Amino acid sequence: MTAPDVPTTVLTSPASQTGPRKTTPRKRVVRAAASDPREALLALRTEVAKAVIGQDATVTGLVIALLCRGHVLLEGVPGVAKTLLVRAVAASLSLESKRVQFTPDLMPGDITGSLVYDARTAAFSFREGPVFTNLLLADEINRTPPKTQASLLEAMEERQVSVDGVGRPLPDPFVVCATQNPIEYEGTYPLPEAQLDRFLLKLTVPLPGRDDEMRVLEAHHAGFDPRDLSQLQPVASAADLAAGRAQVSGLTVAPEVLGYIVDICRATRTSPSLQLGASPRGATALLATSKAWAWLSGRDYVTPDDVKALARPTLRHRIALRPEAELEGATTDGVLDSVLASVPVPR
Repeated sequence: MTAPDVPTTVLTSPASQTGPRKTTPRKRVVRAAASDPREALLALRTEVAKAVIGQDATVTGLVIALLCRGHVLLEGVPGVAKTLLVRAVAASLSLESKRVQFTPDLMPGDITGSLVYDARTAAFSFREGPVFTNLLLADEINRTPPKTQASLLEAMEERQVSVDGVGRPLPDPFVVCATQNPIEYEGTYPLPEAQLDRFLLKLTVPLPGRDDEMRVLEAHHAGFDPRDLSQLQPVASAADLAAGRAQVSGLTVAPEVLGYIVDICRATRTSPSLQLGASPRGATALLATSKAWAWLSGRDYVTPDDVKALARPTLRHRIALRPEAELEGATTDGVLDSVLASVPVPR
């Protein structure tokens, strides 16, 4: 198995290594939870690999976020299948997915919904926005002004939206998958720390290796259409996620491991390279993701290695470099590696 951002091979079946293939149209069915939700979610990663090649670690990160009911920030250059990845996960889970292209003229009501006057009834009725879905793909979230970015804050934290003083609950599960381009900053609005902290994980979507890119070309040459995901079958469901979350919550975490998580986060606050360290929310997020990763690995307890495996994707967006460290070429991942090396590992 592969932790997010770790470029090694995921444990998959041979079918996942043949690339996209044509099968019968996908049936939108919602089945009961499997007898083993872990096996169902592992099968989900295999199913997604039929459409998205070379992004197994990112798929693992999305599965962890779904288990933790957390939101994900996907960062990668254009053309690495960020949008396709989210759509493929939704298709394999039989969940509803909607996409919003964030632009400078996007208004908050375009996301949350608004009151619309109905001439037939002479009354206002609420028209739901795209946020009323299971997986919301917020494409290029940093291209819209802060006012519209902030319209997602209540939805992400409270899992509801308030319009005209009335709170309207969102579906369960509800996960925001936001993308941003790491190399193009002209005309963008950087996300404030308060909103970045609402994301459970920040996953870096890498360029595929040569062999994976060859498989991508072979699949397209054979007729694969990324706009048609009918070849994917629902192999897991919301019921599997709920059953998995229940099992994750019951994992054993030793006091020494809890102390290790706290020491890592406290060390980021005293690092000379950082002007902002991880908050207590970051510590609780690291605990949640470590438990989900341990459960996916087939264990009912959390080890320090689980914490180290998830430290970078969980904390990298919650810390900020000092300008002088940035000028010297330091990176958030590099600083986190130094922090992990400096904090004693419990035995």
